[in-house]
Amino acid sequence: MIRPVLPTDAPALADIYNPYIRDTIITFEEEPVSVAEMGARIAKVTATFPWLVWEEDGVVLGYAYASTWRTRHAYRFAVETTIYLTQGHHGRGRGAALYGALLDELKQRGFHSALGCLGLPNEPSVRLHEKLGFRKVGHMTEAGWKFGAWVDVGFWELML
Repeated sequence: MIRPVLPTDAPALADIYNPYIRDTIITFEEEPVSVAEMGARIAKVTATFPWLVWEEDGVVLGYAYASTWRTRHAYRFAVETTIYLTQGHHGRGRGAALYGALLDELKQRGFHSALGCLGLPNEPSVRLHEKLGFRKVGHMTEAGWKFGAWVDVGFWELML
């Protein structure tokens, strides 16, 4: 089931996110996130934006949220979107359903555009974004440095 995040989800969310930090270029964070830090992020994000989780049989298997794209006031109707699933739970429709629910919530709240920022290569995320109607609008070459190598970043946009 898809539901709003709860503060008590912080341990599960940290468990989902930290392997992406340790093992992938999908996030540019380099140090694992503590449960306390994840709790602080939940509080900060949900003060303004939606944060949803996918839960099955009492276990959180994924999450998606929106956050500030840029801080200037004129950008207030544009958001950056984020989605993570527990590794090994991709390709079963959960991501599309969860991300779709987030996009619906953003529309209901009056946001105008959503931007996915992807560390590349990341074909599963590219496929997910494009399946949901996002289109690639930008590419930064060697924008980040992780695991001793330069990493490109692509930008996918959806008009809500």
